[in-house]
Amino acid sequence: MTAKQNSQQITGLILAGGRSSRMDGNDKGLLKLGNSTMIEHVLKRLETQVSTLLISANRHLERYQQFNYPVLVDDYDDYRGPLAGMARGLAHSKSDYLLTVPCDGPLLPLDLAQRMSQFAYQQQAPAVLAFDGQYRQPTYNLIHKDLLAALSLSLENNEHKLGKWLMDNGAITVDFSDQAAAFLNVNTPDDLELLSQQLLLDSIS
Repeated sequence: MTAKQNSQQITGLILAGGRSSRMDGNDKGLLKLGNSTMIEHVLKRLETQVSTLLISANRHLERYQQFNYPVLVDDYDDYRGPLAGMARGLAHSKSDYLLTVPCDGPLLPLDLAQRMSQFAYQQQAPAVLAFDGQYRQPTYNLIHKDLLAALSLSLENNEHKLGKWLMDNGAITVDFSDQAAAFLNVNTPDDLELLSQQLLLDSIS
């Protein structure tokens, strides 16, 4: 199988199931950024990169369903973080690989899937995650479907630290230092306001 063929067998998963504690509990994916919701920005940049798209959400399900992609709810009543959403995504996916991104990353790279899948293929890695030149970005990851059993076991053992799980399961970092700004995460109201202002300036410049 070539790297190009490999990159075409990817399901995209947008993580929108968090508690958004630093955003005063507001559902980050549904917050307005310019004229669109945050998740719409993510969808626009991701949907052309993958063969199928899924949304992981645990509230406001009807609103997320309006985007016409399957909406998956965690299997656990207690919050177990991104790994719980990824487990549902892997179980639902018919692709070899699952590409995960956060709903609060509206500037994600337009070549994220291509570069990650090519690197995973070349290195024969079961999982890869983005590196922005300074930090690992574990919520931007690509994992093979064969990792579902290991992922499920970790969740059952209440082990749900995403970065640690990825590295424990053979993940390799992919260098995106040439696009460091693409990994901006909108975590607070101030972040949202600053990015909204920047987008407005860009639109009129």
